[in-house]
Amino acid sequence: MSATPSEPPAPVPHASTWTYVVVAVILTLITAMEFSAIYIRELTPILVPLLVVMSAAKFALVVLFFMHLRYDARPLSLIFAGSLAIALGIALALTTLTRQFLVFRR
Repeated sequence: MSATPSEPPAPVPHASTWTYVVVAVILTLITAMEFSAIYIRELTPILVPLLVVMSAAKFALVVLFFMHLRYDARPLSLIFAGSLAIALGIALALTTLTRQFLVFRR
C-alpha cells in the first residue's frame, strides 16, 4: 500500500472586476431606495422594517463580496456569523433595557 498525500482542494476563483461593478450598482440602487422611502408617506407604517431589510441586504453584499467572506473558508465565516449574532444580541438587549426599542415602547 502506498500512501499518496492528498492534494489540497483547488482554490475558489475570486470575482471579476465586472462582478464588483455590478455589486456597487446594486448597492447604489438600494441606497437610493432607502433615501426615497423616507419621503413616501404611504410607507410610514412599514418604514422601519423596510429600512432594516434593505440595510441587511446591503450589509450582506458588502460582507460577501468586498470583505471576501464568500471566498473564505467555512470556519472563518462561522466565526464572523457567531460574533455578529453576539453583537446583535447585545445591541438588542441594551436598546430593550433602556426602553429605546420601538416594539417595546408603551
